[in-house]
Amino acid sequence: MATTQFANVTPSGRKPSTKARAKARWLVLGLFIALMAVAVIACGTALAADPTPTGPAGAVATATAHATAAGSAVASPTAPPQALKPASPGADPISLFAWLFTPIFQGLFLLLAGLYALTGNILVAIVLMTLAIRLVTIRLSARQIVSQKRMQILAPELRELTKELQRRYKGDRLAVSQATQEFYKERGVSPTAGCLPSLLQMGLLFPMYWVIRDGLTNFDPSAMLHVFGLNVVPTIHCNPNPIDKAIPCINTVVAGINVGQPQVLFNLPLGFFTLGVSVLAVTAGLLQFVQSRMLMPPAAENDPSASTQRTMMVIFPFFSIIYGGFLPAGLFLYWITTSVFSIVQQFLIVGWGSVFPLFGWSPSFTQNHTPRFPVTMPAPVISGKSLAETRRKPEERSASAASTVRPNTHRRASRRGRRR
Repeated sequence: MATTQFANVTPSGRKPSTKARAKARWLVLGLFIALMAVAVIACGTALAADPTPTGPAGAVATATAHATAAGSAVASPTAPPQALKPASPGADPISLFAWLFTPIFQGLFLLLAGLYALTGNILVAIVLMTLAIRLVTIRLSARQIVSQKRMQILAPELRELTKELQRRYKGDRLAVSQATQEFYKERGVSPTAGCLPSLLQMGLLFPMYWVIRDGLTNFDPSAMLHVFGLNVVPTIHCNPNPIDKAIPCINTVVAGINVGQPQVLFNLPLGFFTLGVSVLAVTAGLLQFVQSRMLMPPAAENDPSASTQRTMMVIFPFFSIIYGGFLPAGLFLYWITTSVFSIVQQFLIVGWGSVFPLFGWSPSFTQNHTPRFPVTMPAPVISGKSLAETRRKPEERSASAASTVRPNTHRRASRRGRRR
């Protein structure tokens, strides 16, 4: 998640009131919780209404009953399972989207199937595929971390600049925005540099979900292993003829864990829905909490935006626990591997960050720790006499105001004004 910290101003360039900020904060949080509740209830309703039996046979029937990401035909719960095939473009938007999405789905599935053919273990294959994806995007993720850290370094100076801009350009939203962008340009920092890696990670999360849910649980994915008639992964052999449609082609069970299905330790009734608690989901949430806390902005007095950002970075990682009851275990394995890789990468760039003190505990090994690749600020770009360059410090403004006030050297001659 990108954690770029911006100036605490409204679109009109004015500083919002504390009451308005509190309302907006709770409105956003309430909307997000409402969306999560709707998703959980919808998934729970769909699972309760599906008469497909549980177990391996039910897993295959459930996975193939829904529309696959590769665009396979949508079947009813009572229809026989269908083999996994590339989508064909159709007249309806869903078929067209599935056809456009097929190359991404097929590319990830080929990578996963190839690693499974080499290792013979689907759990190891998912971990290796996750590491391969993160190694390819390591430069983008490093750029995101550096950008977030630089924005945190600039945050105090940016707050002072924002106050001066609001004083000089009261109500002029365009002037405030232009001066702020000028400040970023002079300092060689882009506030949007961390957005692309976050969008890329979210964009890969959904294909991975469909690859694990539909690709791994299908009884015959052989059509997906061919590209332009060439069998890219020829070493995978599915069930012998006749093919048993109740058994997945790829063995998804490792150490008693079926990575293609949710792994629920116990169900926790919460009134309006039942929360399926998964050990993998809890582990993923804790690792995401550590990952977010490392890049958490420092606490600042009279800065509600930083306080809201810190609150969201603590709450959001634990939303993955809600998904543990209906998302496949393989997706959480991908999530855990991604979080561990990100924690190691962030440790090399920002060190322990804001992880400690944690509940008042600050171990000695975190004191005076220097990262392996510390973040440095780029040299300022000289671009003329801009507002950001001519702004004055508070003590300079006080001295200037004192020098411009003319002293009262004339004494009043009246009795009331005469000094005694």
